[in-house]
Amino acid sequence: MANESPYAHYSALTLKSHPNGILEVVMGASQSANKKLSTADHTLHRELASIWSDIDKDPATRVALIRGEGKGFSAGGDLGLVEDMANDFNVRARVWREARDLVYNVINCSKPVVSAMHGPAVGAGLVAGLLADVSIASTTARIIDGHTRLGVAAGDHAAIVWPLLCGMAKAKYYLMLCEAVSGEEAERIGLVSLAVPEDRLVAKAFEVAEKLAAGSQTAIRWTKYALNNWLRLAGPTFDSSLALEFIGFSGPDVQEGIASLREKRSPKFDPSCPF
Repeated sequence: MANESPYAHYSALTLKSHPNGILEVVMGASQSANKKLSTADHTLHRELASIWSDIDKDPATRVALIRGEGKGFSAGGDLGLVEDMANDFNVRARVWREARDLVYNVINCSKPVVSAMHGPAVGAGLVAGLLADVSIASTTARIIDGHTRLGVAAGDHAAIVWPLLCGMAKAKYYLMLCEAVSGEEAERIGLVSLAVPEDRLVAKAFEVAEKLAAGSQTAIRWTKYALNNWLRLAGPTFDSSLALEFIGFSGPDVQEGIASLREKRSPKFDPSCPF
């Protein structure tokens, strides 16, 4: 049908159109009633990868605002998806492509993206949260890149944007040790654009989105395009980090990482290394 929404096929993401061309992208709306965090299962992971190209082509959207519903922004990968990646080559190859597309689609989306992060911010949701053009966190948000805790290299968005945002020393510390970064600390080190009290988070994100929507669309979009060339220059670094992450999904450490998360204990990785 001619008037059908370009987002009608999305089921894991909730899309809400607001005045002045602002599109709200909500993760975890269906899970918040059960007081669960948004987890990236097969469907949500696929939709997070594709939504940005649909937003790019949507003439009615000037600005996208992504946030999480309920207890936090995002809880990372669903363990069922992680197990499927570890045990099935075809799933691993498909999710690798989605992970690649998620990063490049956010970078190449011509419309500005604003993120509003509260509570835990982990996994595929965090990719969009930190690659957003204006990233806003609550002061009490807990930003965590959980890859090495799982037993795989920090791929996703980590190598492409963390060193640029907060410097190599901080990036290595947080990515290699899987240390949590509060929203307040994330603003201090430059990992996010702004940190505000949680009760002001969504209002502040909409305030920023309104300003972007009211501005010169050509000027704003071309500024984004030019600045994101810094990220495009890091494309080979990102590609190698993602390849190394997905090699890890075929190894033994990820099996221990999954088991430890299911059993709610610290992982006991084999201290030996094949290289």
